[in-house]
Amino acid sequence: MEKKLGVYSVLASLATSVVIMLLFFILALRMVSVHPDEYKSVDVYAGMVYVFILSMIVSASIWPGIIEKRLVKR
Repeated sequence: MEKKLGVYSVLASLATSVVIMLLFFILALRMVSVHPDEYKSVDVYAGMVYVFILSMIVSASIWPGIIEKRLVKR
């Protein structure tokens, strides 16, 4: 069960972080199109990396507890 918990936690954290990063990307592209003088594409890509890392840190601490509770119920 311990190995399953680790694999499921990593997959859930990656999926969560990718979804949040894509949401950031879509919203950031809108900001670049509205204010092209203020924001550049480098800002968007750097922000995507930053958001991905932060969301991985947060989701890596949240998902294991949730998944462990679900695996124990089975």
